[in-house]
Amino acid sequence: MVITNDVTLPEYSELKTDEVKLSTGALLTASAFIGKQCEGVNNEFMLCRQEQNDPRACLEVGKQVTACAKEVLRRIRKECCQEFNQYANCVDKSSRDYTFRHCRKTQAIFDDCMRERLCLLRNDFGYFCRARIHKSSSDPPEPPPCPCHPKVEDATPSLPDCKPRKPARFGGRLYWCND
Repeated sequence: MVITNDVTLPEYSELKTDEVKLSTGALLTASAFIGKQCEGVNNEFMLCRQEQNDPRACLEVGKQVTACAKEVLRRIRKECCQEFNQYANCVDKSSRDYTFRHCRKTQAIFDDCMRERLCLLRNDFGYFCRARIHKSSSDPPEPPPCPCHPKVEDATPSLPDCKPRKPARFGGRLYWCND
């Protein structure tokens, strides 16, 4: 990536945060519950990235997303550790592309534990694809300034009037279609 001298990069201390150190299978196992519990913070982060068009402006919100995911995983480990480990192990080892179809029984056991002990339900299929309105707590960004165009007296020539045209001198292109 090429940057110029006028770009200020954040210090390492600003970027440092506790990361979620789990395998892909374990993250996929908890993804539905992390997605539901951290939906508001994650939407705020994505809105910040979209509006600011600069990831440096959204570092603090990104840290909040990571902290939320770690909190959900901490609660899962505290209440449903054995069920979580069985399901994550199944997802890790049952297929090379981490499909869930071989692990539906362990998923049902894990979902039951989450429902009974943490009162969390797995979302129905397509929940994260539905359109929702996010009420943001941050202020909207300033609209970009309008580009200044010099005012020129009638710079473009006017279009011809829309008068009816005469029929083509040698007939139309589709003369064989006329009935």
